[in-house]
Amino acid sequence: MAEKIHPSARPTTVNGHAPTSTTANGNGNPSFPANKAQLYNSTRPVYRPLPRRNRRSCCCSCCLWITFVILLLIVIAAIAGGVFYVLYRPHRPSFAVSSLQVSQFNLTSSNQLNTKFNFTVTARNPNKKIAFYYDLVSVSIDSKGVGVGDGSIPAFVMPKKNTTKLRTIVSTTGQSVDDSSDLKSDLKNKKSLPLTIQLDTKVKAKIGSFNTKKVPIRVVCKGIKVTAPTGKLATTATTSDVKCKVDLRIKIWKWRI
Repeated sequence: MAEKIHPSARPTTVNGHAPTSTTANGNGNPSFPANKAQLYNSTRPVYRPLPRRNRRSCCCSCCLWITFVILLLIVIAAIAGGVFYVLYRPHRPSFAVSSLQVSQFNLTSSNQLNTKFNFTVTARNPNKKIAFYYDLVSVSIDSKGVGVGDGSIPAFVMPKKNTTKLRTIVSTTGQSVDDSSDLKSDLKNKKSLPLTIQLDTKVKAKIGSFNTKKVPIRVVCKGIKVTAPTGKLATTATTSDVKCKVDLRIKIWKWRI
């Protein structure tokens, strides 16, 4: 008995002919429609990574430019300073103690110091094209670490190539002095006393029609020797070896130079 296969493996015929299978590519393989991923990738641009910048080279370039600018500014400032010096030949003013007389310098029984000084300071402006304008000058006198007098000098002007004599009286009343102080011992023994005079003020310079800003200055005069008077007759201090130093008091942030 013959076996029957269901369904029949024999292809059905159409009009007496077996159907043929056609493909889109013509090679006999069946074709399938494109999926979503293929459609999406077909329109998406190809990713190309951007080249990375070299940060080290950028930093080096910036440092080189900054260094160049700083050097250029230094050169310009040096040239400007040289031109200014050649044109105006600037010099600092000078100060000297011309005379100093002591009419009172004594201690009371309760260690209270009373003093009175009459002194003259000579200020000189050696510049031919620069004038100086001074504010009120504060004067203080010190002896062995003890303040022995305070005073002031009114504001004044020093024209070009000028010499000005500044006179003032410096005194103190009731200044306390420690028993262990060297000043008390020297006064008791009638010894010669060293004095230091300090002048503090602000000054501006006038160069042609240009006025600079006011700058603090300090003048310190050392080398003065004096003896305390024993009566009403004033004594005169020795000022031949006195040297006065002029310093600018420029403040930079927290420091003063």
